[in-house]
Amino acid sequence: MMTTMKQTKIPATYMRGGTSKGVFFRLQDLPEFARTPGNARDALLQRVMGSPDPYGKQIDGMGGATSSTSKVVIISPSSVHNHDVDYLYGQVPLDADFIDWSGNCGNLSSAVGPFAIANGFLDPARVPSDGVCTVRIWQANIGKTIVAHVPVTNGEVQETGDFELDGVTFPAAEVALEFLDPADEGEDGGSMFPTGNLVDELDVPGAGIFKATMINAGVPVVFVEASALGLDGTELQSAINENAALLAKLEAIRAAGAVRMGLIHDVSEAARRPLTPKVAFVAPPKDYVSSSGKHVHAADIALLARAISMGKLHHAMMGTASVAIATAAAVPGTVVNAAAGGGTRDVVRFGHPSGTLRVGAEVKQMNGQWVATKAVMSRSARVLMSGQVHVTV
Repeated sequence: MMTTMKQTKIPATYMRGGTSKGVFFRLQDLPEFARTPGNARDALLQRVMGSPDPYGKQIDGMGGATSSTSKVVIISPSSVHNHDVDYLYGQVPLDADFIDWSGNCGNLSSAVGPFAIANGFLDPARVPSDGVCTVRIWQANIGKTIVAHVPVTNGEVQETGDFELDGVTFPAAEVALEFLDPADEGEDGGSMFPTGNLVDELDVPGAGIFKATMINAGVPVVFVEASALGLDGTELQSAINENAALLAKLEAIRAAGAVRMGLIHDVSEAARRPLTPKVAFVAPPKDYVSSSGKHVHAADIALLARAISMGKLHHAMMGTASVAIATAAAVPGTVVNAAAGGGTRDVVRFGHPSGTLRVGAEVKQMNGQWVATKAVMSRSARVLMSGQVHVTV
């Protein structure tokens, strides 16, 4: 006898934010059992995305079979004073049976403000007929404030425009984001440089000793020199993602860094925390051709940066990692600052696989410790589809 199971329909919005895509839910629209954290919620959202999938394709779900397109977001009225919404982000692995809630997605952060406005989370009196609407977002994963400046036309979110973002094919309206006090990642605690050093020698079993800057700003990141990996920083996805030995070495560096940063106790735990920390490699500027065929000139950038997301080279640059790059570049003595030529700076433009990105960061020293007060970047966001997802529960 054939087993039949009823499908549940859940209101949802499929959105692009920056160079990522994800399925957005209002907390109130989730089935009651999924309104609180836990295995039941995770199982439901995994099924929405089509994970875990041993084929790694997410064919039977909304996921796009890459780290940039396998994301879920839950939005609710804010639990924190002077904020408009709580924003909870989950990274859904393609073939592993869990969701990583340990960090933020900087790219999808740009879609939270537009979603909040369109879904009635703000008092209509707060939304101008024409102009810019400011949305204060509580990033619930890491306990930080993000301020989104969302363009509005005729009382509705303006999505079209001429703002271009490398890694996104079509222009759109610009959404400016401020990440306030971006260092010190919530539950993990610690200072912006959790080891107490701007540069450490990271001993990675089986891989060697690497000069590394480990920073908590936007997201925990382990930065190493591209040259130490036999790279020059101009690599595109195929050069990294088709090199299994190199990916294994980068994962070993990430795991060793996670232990040194106090995020895990043993490298064996890294597989259950693939979202954070990130591992990235940097190099001085050099001419290269981006994945779209665009020529990037060394004179137009301060450094080259490439980052690994969920075990693969990201096609552009994660928004949170961009915050970390800008913050580390602003602090003299870090691996990132050295790649950028040293000195001090409050804005950096770096080269990534899809082109370039400009990010600002404000840092200062307090009681002998470096702190970040704000990071600023621009992204764009757009609703791709709205309606209901159908899922078997």
